[in-house]
Amino acid sequence: MDFKKFINSFDGVFEGIAASNWLLSVGVAVLSFIVIHGVLVLCRCRLKKIKSDEHSSRPVAELLSGTLAKTSNLVVVVTALLIGLTVLDLPQPWADRVKHLWFITLGLQIGFWLNQLITICATRYFKRHGESEAQPTVARTLMGWGMKTVLWVVLLLAMLSNLGINISAFVASLGIGGVAVALAVQNILGDLFASLSIAVDKPFEVGDAISVNGFSGSVEHVGLKTTRIRADSGEQIVIANADLLKNTVRNFKRMQNRRVQFSLNLDPATPVSVAEGIPAALRRVVERQDTVRFDRAHLKNVTQDALEFEVVYFVLNPSYGVFMDTQQRILLAAMKLVDEVGASVSRPSQRVLVDSAEERDKEAQSARTLRYLKK
Repeated sequence: MDFKKFINSFDGVFEGIAASNWLLSVGVAVLSFIVIHGVLVLCRCRLKKIKSDEHSSRPVAELLSGTLAKTSNLVVVVTALLIGLTVLDLPQPWADRVKHLWFITLGLQIGFWLNQLITICATRYFKRHGESEAQPTVARTLMGWGMKTVLWVVLLLAMLSNLGINISAFVASLGIGGVAVALAVQNILGDLFASLSIAVDKPFEVGDAISVNGFSGSVEHVGLKTTRIRADSGEQIVIANADLLKNTVRNFKRMQNRRVQFSLNLDPATPVSVAEGIPAALRRVVERQDTVRFDRAHLKNVTQDALEFEVVYFVLNPSYGVFMDTQQRILLAAMKLVDEVGASVSRPSQRVLVDSAEERDKEAQSARTLRYLKK
């Protein structure tokens, strides 16, 4: 654009506007600034009072108060000036330019508010899910950055469109470029969105004991592309986030109790009177343990090899060490019970007779010799 033409465009713009109209415009602008500033101050004081009231909806008040805190004083001044300009009879194209300036000013202020709203909502969401506000995670930063980028790109395109600029080609080029980039880094993007999914859905957190894809361990770090797990055997396992979410993840830290099932096989020659008392005795053995809830004990199966009793109980403490200690005490007590009732857990002995071909030949030869001698 020629700078001289731009300067010359101001010639005659404000000619023909009376001094009283100018004074009215200035007065309206000043009054508008006072009213807007007063309304903002009143709203902030009211929200501050609501936040201090225990019986009010404080989260909503904190959200609105934090959003209004990003009101730009420059935008308020420009808005007041634009209100003052509305009382002037401006010639074309200045009237249209003022309309465009209205859209840009309000769009910028709305952008500031929405940008702050995204920050507050993201902070509160991740804080509610146990994240420290002083040390934000990568997922929180990534999600906030992505949402803010979309917000400002949409606002920029809307402003350009309002100014009369054709944005169709620009949007099409953005779409083609986005598709090209997505195809080039689709694996990285897959892991990136998987990381975001882990952060939002929380299937596990750092410090949780999990089992996945045939190994188990403790989660040490969840990054943008990979998750690092310290295996029970000591080595560190690095697995891509997308591959991790494709498998079934078992989170042991969120286990509330452990279900235990074991079988006790007795000699099938055990008397019926003894077998009838075994389930009740096993129940007493289980109920004597701490942090254990008995479920059932039954004679499950009778075969020629054994009498199979099945016992099911729950260990109320999810700790693996407590589970193993409890199981050991119950099994030892069950062994003592078997000894006390005079039963046996060993299978009945079997006698195997081996009849070889060589022995049969010797017996046949002896029989033929004996018949020959009798003749």
